[in-house]
Amino acid sequence: MVQLLSGERETRVQFEAEPTAYRRIFYREGEDVWSRVLELRAGSDHDNRGTEIWSGLLDVDQLSRAVIRCFDEVAQTYGESEYRAKWGEHFPRTELEALRRLSRTHQRPRGT
Repeated sequence: MVQLLSGERETRVQFEAEPTAYRRIFYREGEDVWSRVLELRAGSDHDNRGTEIWSGLLDVDQLSRAVIRCFDEVAQTYGESEYRAKWGEHFPRTELEALRRLSRTHQRPRGT
C-alpha cells in the first residue's frame, strides 16, 4: 500500500493458505486503483494460471484507509504477541505506522 501511495503503478501481495495461494494485484492510474484477487494452486504459479475471484476499481485513499482499519482490527483482536504466535511473524507495526503517516499526507479532501 505504501508503494501505491508513493506513486508506484503496479504492486502485488500474496497470502499463502497452503496449498492454495491468493495473490492480489494492484494497478494504479491517477487516484484510482484496479485490484484483482487470484486464487492459485501454488504460490509459484504465474498469474495466468490463477482463477480471478474478485476484481474492482477503488480510490487509493479509500483503499489505504481500509488496509489501516484491517490491521488495526487484527492488532486489537489478537494483540501483537498472539499475532506472532499465530502467523510466525512480527506484527508489522513499523510498516503500519509508516502507512498511516503517508496516508494522512496523501488524502484529498472528501468530495473532490
